[in-house]
Amino acid sequence: MKYSKISQLLNIKYPIFQGGMAWIADASLAAAVSEAGGLGIISGVGQTEDVREQIKKAKTLTNKPFGVNIMLMAPNVDEIASLIVEERVDVVTTGAGSPGKYIEMWKEHNIKVIPVVPSVAIARRMEKLGADAVIVEGMEAGGHIGQLTTMALVPQVVDAVDIPVIAAGGIGDGRGIAATFMLGAQGVQIGTKFLVAKECNIHQNYKDRVIKAKDIDTEITGTSTGHPIRSLRNKFTRQYIKLEKESLGSEKLEELARGSLRKAAKDGDVENGSLMAGQIAGMVSKEQSCEEIIQELVSKYEESIGICRRAYE
Repeated sequence: MKYSKISQLLNIKYPIFQGGMAWIADASLAAAVSEAGGLGIISGVGQTEDVREQIKKAKTLTNKPFGVNIMLMAPNVDEIASLIVEERVDVVTTGAGSPGKYIEMWKEHNIKVIPVVPSVAIARRMEKLGADAVIVEGMEAGGHIGQLTTMALVPQVVDAVDIPVIAAGGIGDGRGIAATFMLGAQGVQIGTKFLVAKECNIHQNYKDRVIKAKDIDTEITGTSTGHPIRSLRNKFTRQYIKLEKESLGSEKLEELARGSLRKAAKDGDVENGSLMAGQIAGMVSKEQSCEEIIQELVSKYEESIGICRRAYE
């Protein structure tokens, strides 16, 4: 695992990315993941100066590479894109749009650009625009999702592009990492597992709900709006789905969803907030440090690869 193209490209020990989760992925979490050998990623959602503060804080906590995730539909996206250059961030990951207008600027400053993609067509487009790699995210992931599963999507993208592919969605342990590597991925991005990291600063109520989750406890909302989101089932998801079925319009849905992730992550409101989490939530059973999480992932990966080798001896 240590010697994948992604590890070499980004100068990290393990090709394990931590998801850049909005209102969750701060300097504390990102720096701890980077210190443990992975690639920590700070969420670029929020006021520009708040994001700058998180980047500066991360630099005081680690001297290893870390990234920033940019949501390209954010109203201050131009400012955040420039901030990445000003603060000399190592890596930028992007979602919710095309980063084309910024790629030349980032690459001029030796910033690695890795967009999140939900399809083969978009992966090809990102390669043509000059992306260094792509994160291929299946619908098993928490938060905003596409239509295809990781198992189906990853090998198709691997066959379609020449740049490295990082798999995301439905990866909860080293067995999942091994499986995606067999499909041709050269790295993974993991979000849900890091929700319960000791260095993750979300409310304890949120962490407890993830730890208690079962295999069938996630729900998809937003299918009627074209922006489906996976989260843990609660009062919020029930109300949202009810409004969708009643076809009461996007305004009521937007009103209900406004600030819902912050309610869960910061306020600990696990009934009225959006508890974004992937389908592997049922595999998360304890709170650990980022170092413990990554070492457990690596150990289980190596064990799984060994089992595969012995099966064919």
